[in-house]
Amino acid sequence: MTPLTTPAPQSELPGRIMAREMAEQPAVLRRILDEGAPAIRKVAQEIAARAPRFVLLTARGTSDHAALYAKYLLEVRLGLPCGLTSMSTTTAYGARPDLTDVLVVTVSQSGGSPDLVASTRAAREVGALTLAVTNNPDSPLAGVSEYHVDIMAGPEKALPATKTYTASLLALYLLVEGLRCGDGAPAQVLPDLAAGLLARQEEVRALAARYRFAERMVITSRGYGYPTAKEAALKLMETSYIPALAYSGADLLHGPLAMVDNVSPVIAVVTDGKGGEALQPVLDRLRGRGADLVVVGPRSQVEQASAGFVLPTDGVAEEVQPVLEIIPLQLLAYEVTIARGQDPDAPRALAKVTQTH
Repeated sequence: MTPLTTPAPQSELPGRIMAREMAEQPAVLRRILDEGAPAIRKVAQEIAARAPRFVLLTARGTSDHAALYAKYLLEVRLGLPCGLTSMSTTTAYGARPDLTDVLVVTVSQSGGSPDLVASTRAAREVGALTLAVTNNPDSPLAGVSEYHVDIMAGPEKALPATKTYTASLLALYLLVEGLRCGDGAPAQVLPDLAAGLLARQEEVRALAARYRFAERMVITSRGYGYPTAKEAALKLMETSYIPALAYSGADLLHGPLAMVDNVSPVIAVVTDGKGGEALQPVLDRLRGRGADLVVVGPRSQVEQASAGFVLPTDGVAEEVQPVLEIIPLQLLAYEVTIARGQDPDAPRALAKVTQTH
């Protein structure tokens, strides 16, 4: 008898590319530490010698969240003022601010988006010191920048960025460490801890069952964890199509808290350190409202929530924890999407290189 359906070959299973690329992250992190760190340190030393007075960070999408992480690093670790650029002031309005002695860091996985290339070229023309952080040293963005950092993640084919995000975080951390003459030693634990997190996929799959039919999610954090919240929201939206709203814990209290109820889940990314301490009043308010609160963070915080995922944060420096925080949330986006019968490899209406101008 001929079966009514034939099982799909392994090469055609939904999400196989995203799953493979998530699994590559420990090796990518190790490659950056072992092979990429000397080149990053050299770039950092050359930039430090030119003593930039201000930093502007330029990016879009997932890379924008990596840039936000770099903003925290630069301001907290270096005391160097920095901001996130609005590219349309240059590309649409033709503004040409004086960027003498300003470091412009453009973060892009592909290095191919026209507006990133155009804004970086324009910044260099008005005096900026330009640095591209990409996964493609032969990209147009790397070509128009004075300096380049290769995140060494290897080809990324799934539309949702996973390994290039954590690689960007680590590369930016090492860059800032180089600028401050640090040795980057706190990052050495990341590859092994990342592998441990990926081995806990069954835990995440059980957590994903809570969200299969969710109509909306709120994700919140503070400090170094805030970029993680924004990246997690993006991953959930682009793979499962669930509207996911990311807020700084402080901003959540300024109005959006009113929409929180006991139906729509709230995911709190609790960094073990000052960011988590600053988030504590927000967690108390959420529990007081009876929110379906899920915590990704230290065990002590997870035990006080409705559910959660314990991160191995003991002895891990707060500033590198975001590299670990996002991994269970990538897995969550993947598992929720599979549970909803969709393919996380190929979200509708998206392309790998977004042609914004």
